[in-house]
Amino acid sequence: MTGKDSQPDWSDMSRAHEQTLVQRMGITITEASAQRVVGTMPVAGNTQPYGLLHGGASCVLAETLGSVGSALHAGLDKIVVGIEINATHHRAAAAGYVTGVATQVHAGRTLATYDIVISDDRGRRVCTSRLSCLLREAIPGGGSDLRAVD
Repeated sequence: MTGKDSQPDWSDMSRAHEQTLVQRMGITITEASAQRVVGTMPVAGNTQPYGLLHGGASCVLAETLGSVGSALHAGLDKIVVGIEINATHHRAAAAGYVTGVATQVHAGRTLATYDIVISDDRGRRVCTSRLSCLLREAIPGGGSDLRAVD
């Protein structure tokens, strides 16, 4: 992360996702700013027993994108934790990739909220989600400080 302007450097944040659920699910962030975050995730390996994209996988993608946006909004002096997520699953995806687009709807001092739309390879809406993140000064429960990634 950069030390000069209190905004996280995206390359460092990507490294912070190594050995986490984000990496295991195959999520790739393709665009990131505090206002908009875009990422993809393969359907393969993230399915339920019927071979369809698992609804929980959509929630993981949504929370990842909204959390990245929240972290970029918060800057280096805060960490973010998801405190509420909801999701409506509109249609199934059985193959290919899904793409999520998180759009900032509220960017406050202690709370950030994002609307996330997940679509299939044909551009059809698979899921609509909303995530709210708390912006904190301290790391809860003794978690790892991502600002210390080297």
